[in-house]
Amino acid sequence: MPDTIELPEQYEVYPSTKIVRGPKRASYDRKLVHGIIDDALICHVGTVVNGRPSMIPTAHWRVGERIYIHGASKNRILAAIANGEEACLCITHLDGLVMARSAFHHSANYRSVVIYGRGEIVADPEGKMEHSRLFVEKLSKGRWDQIRHPSEQELKATMFLGFDLNEVSAKVRSGDPVDDEEDYGLPVWAGVLPCKNVWGDPVADARLDPAYSGPVAKAPE
Repeated sequence: MPDTIELPEQYEVYPSTKIVRGPKRASYDRKLVHGIIDDALICHVGTVVNGRPSMIPTAHWRVGERIYIHGASKNRILAAIANGEEACLCITHLDGLVMARSAFHHSANYRSVVIYGRGEIVADPEGKMEHSRLFVEKLSKGRWDQIRHPSEQELKATMFLGFDLNEVSAKVRSGDPVDDEEDYGLPVWAGVLPCKNVWGDPVADARLDPAYSGPVAKAPE
């Protein structure tokens, strides 16, 4: 048998993931979904806690066909997911503001992913340590080898949850505004205001040892 199973290029479409509004912008392409997830540092995780909708922003990372998050073991949202509540994870990149000739057609260029699923706890200490490493390495490649690793108590205080990439969809908008034909002659500027994140120069901790001359943390790649 082969060591790896070749997966379909497209994710299966479920009732929960079928894009109804703006279906031309929908995508279930596996590589596109992976890219949107990997290019982001933050996702928003929603679930039901004590009968009420709740959501938190949190860092995430992907390993194959799973997306992982972590947080305090006593976090009520993570605890609810760990106890079986279904979750929804959302990721969005804003690529630009689309300035149309009419108010109605103003929009945004974006790449987004929505994931539905139930989280599975990473329980073993070795797995939690490895996911600590993966999280830190996503933030700054090479950082894990420079820092103190989590203690046994710190690992106990942290919950790691993994979600299968199964019920997943992407939605993307790009390009110019799409105005009503009769509006193209209006005397108003129209186009796209591009948006991108840029990392600034590192700022040292006020308590950094003045004698320190080692490597500086790198921005995410």
